[in-house]
Amino acid sequence: MKVVIFCGGQGLRLRDYSENTPKPMVPVGYRPIIWHLMKYYAHYGHKEFILCLGYRADAIKDYFLNYNECVTNDFVLSGGGRNLKMLGTDIEDWKITFVDTGTESKIGERLMAVRDYLGDDEMFMANYADCLTDAPLPAMIDTFEKSGKLASFLSVRPGYSWHAVNVAEDGTVIDLIDADKTSVWINGGYLIFRREALDYFEAGDDIVPTVFRKLAAEQKLMSHRHNGFWACMDTFKEKMTLDDLHAHDKAPWQVWRVPKTKPTKRSA
Repeated sequence: MKVVIFCGGQGLRLRDYSENTPKPMVPVGYRPIIWHLMKYYAHYGHKEFILCLGYRADAIKDYFLNYNECVTNDFVLSGGGRNLKMLGTDIEDWKITFVDTGTESKIGERLMAVRDYLGDDEMFMANYADCLTDAPLPAMIDTFEKSGKLASFLSVRPGYSWHAVNVAEDGTVIDLIDADKTSVWINGGYLIFRREALDYFEAGDDIVPTVFRKLAAEQKLMSHRHNGFWACMDTFKEKMTLDDLHAHDKAPWQVWRVPKTKPTKRSA
């Protein structure tokens, strides 16, 4: 199944990290966050990507045009550095389509701009380029396919602390409700569409504020609730959290990693 990734945002709240780096290219460990997202999909067999480019499209193109497999794979170097034998690969079997969809386009407009690249596929996936999860993708796809709905998204608990406030007309605070005592779920991305959903888009439409509302009104929209790991990278603090998880080998979104097993003791 093809995967559309929205890569056109400027990442204004991450400007403290780098003025010229587009958000999808902000690194988590050795690789940019978009690589971690694509690696997640590829792990489940979805290796055909359509990147909706916008701000600093050149940086994303350049990264993949000059991709260095050695950074995250084992290899053997011989002949004084002249001979290189890779012992693993990341993107050799990926197919990536790069499409400039404008610097100011809405998410819905970006999706419609790449409509022709979806071919005749009955279903496709889409996602923002700044969120990571360990959600069970095969189960999500299977549930959606059996549902008969036209679109689906992942719903998650907010990954930050907050309080809902009940305020009277005169400004008196009536109550404050802790986040963990509410039933609030938010849109966590990881969208799945049937092709028919594209017929609900009109010029200038965005996905959530317009198209999802139309689908919800007709009961053609569903969501997969996930209580496991999910995190977005909107701020520098959130980037540091992801970096820390990666550095301590506790990155739940890296579903492609084979757990390390301790060697068994040999009997005497």
